[in-house]
Amino acid sequence: MLELHCHTTYSDGTLTPAELVQAAVTAGVRALAITDHDTLAGWEEAIAAAHQWALDHALEIVPGVELSTVWGDRSLHLLGFYPNPAQLAPVLQDHIAGRKRRAQQILDKLAALGCPVEMPKLGVGMAPGRPHIAKALVDAGYVQTAQEAFERFLGDDGPAYVQYEKFLATDGVRLLRECGAVPVWAHPHLFRGGPLEETLTALLDAGLMGLEVYHPSHTPGQIERLAALCDRHSLLKTGGSDYHGPGDSADQPYPLNRFNLPLCLLLPLQRAAQALVPQACEFGGRSGSIGK
Repeated sequence: MLELHCHTTYSDGTLTPAELVQAAVTAGVRALAITDHDTLAGWEEAIAAAHQWALDHALEIVPGVELSTVWGDRSLHLLGFYPNPAQLAPVLQDHIAGRKRRAQQILDKLAALGCPVEMPKLGVGMAPGRPHIAKALVDAGYVQTAQEAFERFLGDDGPAYVQYEKFLATDGVRLLRECGAVPVWAHPHLFRGGPLEETLTALLDAGLMGLEVYHPSHTPGQIERLAALCDRHSLLKTGGSDYHGPGDSADQPYPLNRFNLPLCLLLPLQRAAQALVPQACEFGGRSGSIGK
């Protein structure tokens, strides 16, 4: 009943925050994190939508973000929970600007490959990403599915791939902590930039506080390994479906509330955030009584 990794139309999800809240209620979720890429813009709409459901289904909104960083010249994502928006939002504006520059570089490469497309129109505060470009490739008829777009063009080794503008993962951990957020390494076993434990050591030295243990890409053995690392290093355990919205099995293989995680994982996260910066938890994201 706990979902700590979800995306909306403010990054590369296909549901608006209000639609995601409705889907979460339908799926039996009791606490839902909004973790869009490099933007906090979806929080307010999600909180307002959760308030509308409060009488029938108490749903707590966990304010969060998925921060794009690099390590070992590879993408490494960090989840940050309960950041102070007044501190973090101005920094994220630079990240969104960088995402726009990166998207244009990808479009330029696609044009050189004979597949010119235009970036879909995005609203204020929305962070462009490769899934938006994949959809444009599908709409233009160059590929049949988003998965094919990544396999042929946009994947990390694809001919149109462009790396994120360099922002080190260790700097990302420090940034999140400075803004009152609890930094958690997202889907560690998807990282391809170096040995997991070697990278973990560097992140721990920077102040990492948790690992996303439960993720659809992790095998049972990997989940067990990550849980053991959390126990060894006194790290928080989090998890979520990495939900981007409904779609076919190729485009969206991760259903909402896939793990049915217990709510007991939320309280240590809240306490950690309160210990960092108490006011970081005062944004108003609670519409129920979960974890109080």
